[in-house]
Amino acid sequence: MNTYQWNDPASLRRLLCELVSWESITHGEGEQRFPQQLRRKLMDLAYFAAHPTFLELHDVEKGRQAVTALYKNEQATDTIVLISHFDTVGTEEYGDLGKLAFQPEELTKVFMEKTAELPNEVVADLLSGEYLFGRGTMDMKMGLALHMQLLEQASIENWPINLLLVTVPDEEVNSDGMRAVIPELVRLQEEQGLDYTLFLNSEPSFSQEPGDEQHYMYTGTIGKIMPAALFFGKETHAGEPMDGMTAHYIASFLTQQMEWNPSLRETDRGEATPLPVTLQQKDLKMDYSTQTPHRASALYNVFLMKQSPADVMEAFRRVAQAAADACNEAYQAICTREAVEKIGHVTVLRYEELLQYANEKLGMEVVRTSTEKVLGNPAWDDREKSIRIADALMIHCPELGPAIVLLFAPPYYPAVNSSDDLLVKQAIDLMKQVGSESFNQSVSQIHYFNGISDLSYVNGEGETDGWDAFKQNTPVWGDTYTIPFSLMKELQAPVLNIGPLGKDAHQLTERLHINSAFIQLPFLLETLVRRMFVEK
Repeated sequence: MNTYQWNDPASLRRLLCELVSWESITHGEGEQRFPQQLRRKLMDLAYFAAHPTFLELHDVEKGRQAVTALYKNEQATDTIVLISHFDTVGTEEYGDLGKLAFQPEELTKVFMEKTAELPNEVVADLLSGEYLFGRGTMDMKMGLALHMQLLEQASIENWPINLLLVTVPDEEVNSDGMRAVIPELVRLQEEQGLDYTLFLNSEPSFSQEPGDEQHYMYTGTIGKIMPAALFFGKETHAGEPMDGMTAHYIASFLTQQMEWNPSLRETDRGEATPLPVTLQQKDLKMDYSTQTPHRASALYNVFLMKQSPADVMEAFRRVAQAAADACNEAYQAICTREAVEKIGHVTVLRYEELLQYANEKLGMEVVRTSTEKVLGNPAWDDREKSIRIADALMIHCPELGPAIVLLFAPPYYPAVNSSDDLLVKQAIDLMKQVGSESFNQSVSQIHYFNGISDLSYVNGEGETDGWDAFKQNTPVWGDTYTIPFSLMKELQAPVLNIGPLGKDAHQLTERLHINSAFIQLPFLLETLVRRMFVEK
């Protein structure tokens, strides 16, 4: 006889604490161990002991794996895909409490002894006894625990619906896990005869302002893209500054134009994306010298709702051209004041234009050799490699300088929204009703989850031309970074995010609301699946 393991608040809390104790920091050894630990845990369920082939591990680069666990009712085709990630950010901010970061019960008790060191709002939550602290409690191992509970309940009660649990590594950095598992979702859909009807994520509900403890559901996820620039000036000796142009001088004009630029902010359904901001700016000199820095780079963060990469690149080009014009005007005034000749005129070109020029000048073989040399550097990540590939080409083509070379650096998260989907509308209405009637809890809808999520890689839409702009202007595309755009189009089902209330993700004080996580959300998710799929 099948017995429940996680069907009450106490056992679900123990499950969460066990999952959190399996430290799984992105790119760490624990992230590699986690899938095997989870597989063993799921094999404790009678269903998977009897159907072990429905529990699979899928390779992701760098020794990591994603996990899929399918509960299949042979009479059903409708399938809910339960999406989560098991990696977490690091724990440096915990200091000497680092070992307790993955022990929620112990950490919460220790914090009770350190209230003088914590902000007032955090102390209030701590003393209320309503929160559990720890890395990954909120973001997002509670979501995984909730999905495991649903899977167990469906398998024991033989629900007439299919549930496919998908949990992946590396959501926090590049979403390597989700991008790698997309082909597996397409394969499972075909091999098992599944009809994906809903992609359900359980990323946490984020407070909208201090003291906000309202529950939110998200009917979409915000997009993110990273326009980047290589600034290529002309070197000189610091004692002869007017014989060159520093890359930082050029960069200062673009960064001022990009920071907080409202032309790159989107609004939709009464919601707005955060303004653009610089994520990194630096010169590319490896060592100190009195040679002026003539090569520099910058990465800019842009959030998306409706725009495609082609739209962003065109907007980026316009901003960069305005910056170049301002730079040239200011530079001309300085040259006039100093009575010297200009060393050149700053131009703007896209990476695809630079690549075409370099191929024609140098030949494709030389360009490829130069690119592979950069790709082979193990110390550089995809963002650094993107900049360095463009830099290597400009070093071969200095006649194009001074210049601003525009490109994209990974990662890219397409925006997805299902607010107009009939099934999602019904789900939102149901959750609002159940939240109010069962818990006297207001549950509100937000159209775009603004924490970025792996839902970006399902329900693929968009024009090929828009995606092509990303491919053609991302120097590492096809080598160290890809997105399965065509396969994403085969995963056509609405998205919905319903998760527990939490606060301070990625901070020392990351915490999970106990009542929301272990009482309200289990009931809400079970009710959602039962009424809309099981009892329909």
